[in-house]
Amino acid sequence: MQKAPSKAAVKMCRRRRLSGTGAVYRSDDGAQTWRKLPSGDWCAYPWGILRGPGRNLRNHFRRRRPAFAGSWVAPADVEIEGEGAARRAVHAGTGARVTIGSVEKMSKSKHNTVDPEDIIGHYGADTIRWFMLSDSPPERDVQWTEAGVEGAWRFVQRLWRLISDAPGWIAPASSRVPDNLSEAALGLRRVSHKRLKLVGEAIESLRFNVAVAHIYEFTSVIETVIGKRQFEKDDGVKWALREALEILVILFGPMMPHLAEECWKSLNISGALLAETPWPEADRELLVEDMVTIAVQVNGKRRAELTVAREASKEDIEAAALKLENVLRAIEGRKIRKVIVVPLRIVNVVA
Repeated sequence: MQKAPSKAAVKMCRRRRLSGTGAVYRSDDGAQTWRKLPSGDWCAYPWGILRGPGRNLRNHFRRRRPAFAGSWVAPADVEIEGEGAARRAVHAGTGARVTIGSVEKMSKSKHNTVDPEDIIGHYGADTIRWFMLSDSPPERDVQWTEAGVEGAWRFVQRLWRLISDAPGWIAPASSRVPDNLSEAALGLRRVSHKRLKLVGEAIESLRFNVAVAHIYEFTSVIETVIGKRQFEKDDGVKWALREALEILVILFGPMMPHLAEECWKSLNISGALLAETPWPEADRELLVEDMVTIAVQVNGKRRAELTVAREASKEDIEAAALKLENVLRAIEGRKIRKVIVVPLRIVNVVA
């Protein structure tokens, strides 16, 4: 056993926790590490032998006990070469072949854990939170993949570019709603308020992966609108786009609060922080769809879909259904005995 480190050394050292090993202290120059055992005694190691939780403790035993050929290897110490059937793994330090096992629950004993500090330092806390919430429902395990984290990071960058580089022709913050909105502006407002309602419901029910999916879709819609130059002269679209961007930031705010606050500031919104802003209510009138899609059957078998106005009469729906190419092909010249129309739901042609 070794002499305990001085009090001054302990104060200058960084304390770490390792499973079953007690407290670990490292000197500033990295040359020495002290481990306090449960018995109260101290044991000294070179820092290269005992460097962090799980991963490097395993390296220590592999070097001293080479007979343990089947011991676990940390993912950070593995390099993947090739793709598909030619995919192989080697140890980054020695070049030795490594067997690629199945996906299993993270465990220190198997050295397949991820150091949160390293990941957050590289990608940021918002990216990691977004990936974990988007991967699967809360009751299911999260399969950690580097590709998945990188995908989340790219979306974070995409959101930042979308908000920070918002076109200068959008309406100013806190501007009034124009009196006459074009159909394009009304359509964008319907999408915005529908997503506001759906994401709010998903968050309340803890279905964060569903909320994330809606935010992905909403982002794509906004990007499409920005890409159409003809909207630059439409005052209604200018205002609706401003509203859509603000709603988008509100929606991803609970999951990526740091990015959301920066985006909120970038939109030149005066007043309280986003975290202090109440969750808005979706406009009920905008949630009502003007058009509905109903199924069309021939003799009980689904043959087509028909999109009609919500207020369309039974006669108009029947006439439109009988003109559909798939319906005409299914009838094959037979006499139509009757057409059953259930408004907003289904049309059944009996021939």
